[in-house]
Amino acid sequence: MRNLFLFALLIVFLLAVQFSAGKSVDEVIEKYIRTRGGRDKLAAVKSICMKGIKEMDEGNVNVKIIKEQNKLSRTEIESSVVLITVEEAWTFFPLISPEPKIVPVENLSDIQTEMDIAGPLVDYAAKGHRAELLGKEQLAEKTCYKIKLTTRSGKVMFYWVDLSSHLLVQSSAISFDEGYSQSLICYSNYKEVDGILFAHTFETNNNRKMNNGHGGEIVFQTIQINPTIKPGMYHPNIQS
Repeated sequence: MRNLFLFALLIVFLLAVQFSAGKSVDEVIEKYIRTRGGRDKLAAVKSICMKGIKEMDEGNVNVKIIKEQNKLSRTEIESSVVLITVEEAWTFFPLISPEPKIVPVENLSDIQTEMDIAGPLVDYAAKGHRAELLGKEQLAEKTCYKIKLTTRSGKVMFYWVDLSSHLLVQSSAISFDEGYSQSLICYSNYKEVDGILFAHTFETNNNRKMNNGHGGEIVFQTIQINPTIKPGMYHPNIQS
């Protein structure tokens, strides 16, 4: 009888811990959403255009990122294009090959999170993702909450939210495509655009491709909310 009682207490304890952890991650994410500007303002952003400068070994280059909510993610770095839509994804590096290259369809669902302008953390459960609070972690002088997010396609991502500012300071994603790799993005220089806080400085790194132009800092000078997206942006060539 005593063993059954102790077992019952253990079950209650485990359920309480699970409930507490779930509530805590939602509280962290909710504070992050409110700090950014609120759920309603984030939901009202249906398209975005970000223009800036990226550091490269051979010099700085122009960068443009165009997104249409759940429809398009397009990154232009000089003459190169990375394009993601609901049906396909392309890469176009004219200095390497004169023809765009299609991304294998089995990898498409993993990268379509890029079409989510607000980011996978916002309303994660409604999007079919799972979030878990892993505790606190020190990043340089900042103490952060570390969140593990598993997307509905099974992609694993991590987010670090500053305890003081409640803003995102770092994210990473793990990929096993062509071997293990982990991409890392640091966010800083937050500024308000139409009532929403956006990081204007991104520092990127990839442990497998960091020497191939995938690392470096991007500083965005302009961020435009809800611009009209031209049909040409859905094609993997330079139209703008």
